[in-house]
Amino acid sequence: MPNRVPRGGARSAISLLAAVAAGAGLLAGCGTPTTAVSPAALPAAASAPAASSPAPTPVDTRLPGVGPRTLAAVPAGARQVVVVTGEGKNSSVSHVVVHQRRPDGSWSDGPTWTGHNARDGWTTDHHVGDLRSPVGVYGLTDAGGLLPDPGSKLPYDHSPRGFSISGTGFKGESLAGSFDYVVAINYNRQPGTTPRDWTRPLGASRGGGIWFHVDHGGPTQACVSLPRPDMRALLRTLDPALHPVVVMGDTDWLSR
Repeated sequence: MPNRVPRGGARSAISLLAAVAAGAGLLAGCGTPTTAVSPAALPAAASAPAASSPAPTPVDTRLPGVGPRTLAAVPAGARQVVVVTGEGKNSSVSHVVVHQRRPDGSWSDGPTWTGHNARDGWTTDHHVGDLRSPVGVYGLTDAGGLLPDPGSKLPYDHSPRGFSISGTGFKGESLAGSFDYVVAINYNRQPGTTPRDWTRPLGASRGGGIWFHVDHGGPTQACVSLPRPDMRALLRTLDPALHPVVVMGDTDWLSR
């Protein structure tokens, strides 16, 4: 006997199928996938551009006021440089700064001290009695003075008699105490000896005995002088392990 669909059953079945279909469309319209999608099947996200690193700032290895020619004369191993800048070729007033090399090759700046050089200024060919200080780059290896060592790292020759001085300077000022503290400038002298050593490798006519010493309030014969507190500070700053040198001359010569 054939199966019969109950009355009203066909309509119920059709309604049920329509409801299922409508529900599936509703779910699909909300963006809900009807089947699982593997992550590998999704398109790869566009790679973000790599952030560019800023260009490194160039290191400034120049010394203030010192030109390329003069700087080239500074030994590569020198990590302390005392720059003595005369105000002019014929001036007896100087400004002194101690610079120290940083690990990156740049230079730190110390305080600026004001003092004196020779009465008639500077020369590239110093001789005895010309009353000019020699320009150039010279080592600083030895110190001493009439007074006890104030804390010098350089070898210090304390000699109460060997550094005595008397008389008057070019302005009539007393020279007493000028050699209480000194640092020898290695112009025409034997490095590694007391500042009082009179060895003159270039000959006696080329002068010698050129030092940093205590300022007496006026020009010098050829030395560079600094006020007493600054001389003490210089002695405590110079370090033989840093191979200190002095670069000295008038502004124009230094800038070349």
